[in-house]
Formats: sequence, structure tokens, C-alpha cells
Amino acid sequence: MTVTVSGDFELTMDELRAVARYVAEAAQEVLPVFEDANPGDPRPRAALDAAWEFVNGAKRTKLQRVTSLDAHRAAKQASTEVSGLAARAAGDAASAAYLHPIAKAHQVGHILRAAASAARLAEINAGDDPEVGSRMIEQARRRATPVVIDVLRRYPVAPAGKNRVAQLMTTLDASLRASR
Repeated sequence: MTVTVSGDFELTMDELRAVARYVAEAAQEVLPVFEDANPGDPRPRAALDAAWEFVNGAKRTKLQRVTSLDAHRAAKQASTEVSGLAARAAGDAASAAYLHPIAKAHQVGHILRAAASAARLAEINAGDDPEVGSRMIEQARRRATPVVIDVLRRYPVAPAGKNRVAQLMTTLDASLRASR
């Protein structure tokens, strides 16, 4: 039996797991940046672990919600911008289990912000080179499964933002919606 979450449209648990996997993969790549800069803070690792538990078949529980909030707090307290981006990506991974099936553009952030944060982190580490970010966005586009793209297309287009993460997210959103 497939459990379905309803709202403006439906999302199955399998679809939520596919989205959570996509987000967790992006966060997994950058989590070491946070851990190297903040070795005593386990909150983002706990969020990513909670995300992987859900991805691997566990029920979504309060664990994903609590660890997501904790990782986002860690992001605000991070010692560097790049470590904050990494912590936020981990928080996004845990919160992906609770993606809401409501047709609001801000929900797109729960699907794409971790990949955009990873791209921004790579740009910063390369001396603010936007080409590095573009390559990372292309990698994130290629990594998206048909299920992730199908879920994304149920939502309105990502809101345009002024900061670089939002710009990268908008680019990724447009490229995924254009893919076949």
C-alpha cells in the first residue's frame, strides 16, 4: 500500500523519498565543510542521518522535523559562510520528508535549495567563480531523477531572489522544468 499525502495535489511516500534522496545527496557532498569548520557541532550530521533514515524506508517522524530545525540553527551560528551553507543543506535534507503538496512557489526551495547551496559553496571556494556554480547546477540537473522532476513540475516556478543561492536555484529550476 502506498501512502499518499494530499493537498493541492498528491505526493506519495515513494515520491517524497525520491525528493529527500535528491536533497540528501547534495547535502552529503558538502557536509564535511561544516564538520571541518565546526567539529563539535553534531546538528547537521544528525539532520542528514535523519534524512537518510527516511530515504531508506523509515517512517517520517518528529526526528526529521527536529533535526532539520537544529541544523538550520547551526547554519545561523556557523563560523563561516560556506559552513553555514553546508549546514543549511543538511537541514533541507531532513525537512524534505515533509515537503507539502501545496501549490506554493516557496516549496520549490525544499527540493532545490540544497543543490543551489552546494553550488554557491563551490563558487566561494573557487574564489567566487560563477562558472564553478554553473557546473555544479548542471551536475544537479543531471542527478535529478524523472520522479524528482515530475514532483517539481507540480509546483509553481521558484521565486526569483536577489541572493546568489536564490539565483542558482532559479537556474536549476528552469533547467529541470525544460528537461525531457
